[in-house]
Amino acid sequence: MIHIALHFLVPAIVAGLFFRPDWKLGFLIMIGTMLVDVDHLLAIPVYDPGRCSIGYHPFHGFLPIALYLSLCFIPRLRYVGLGLVIHMALDSFDCQLTNGVWYV
Repeated sequence: MIHIALHFLVPAIVAGLFFRPDWKLGFLIMIGTMLVDVDHLLAIPVYDPGRCSIGYHPFHGFLPIALYLSLCFIPRLRYVGLGLVIHMALDSFDCQLTNGVWYV
């Protein structure tokens, strides 16, 4: 439950601290990037509390993460890139907590 809450809290903090004039738009776009979890529907079972998303689900792979990072440097796609990078960082942190594996 804390993991899911962080997916809302961290983008809110980032939007509030770094994108104050546009914080609402930035926050909404970053929250919208949680749709990247649609790839969990391809797994059997769909939800496994002991499974690490990073490196397992297609949109949570290392090549897509490199693409997400590159989006941070394109001004029009910056919020999308940041939202996806934050999402992957939080999922990586969750891997460390649940499995003792750190993916960076």
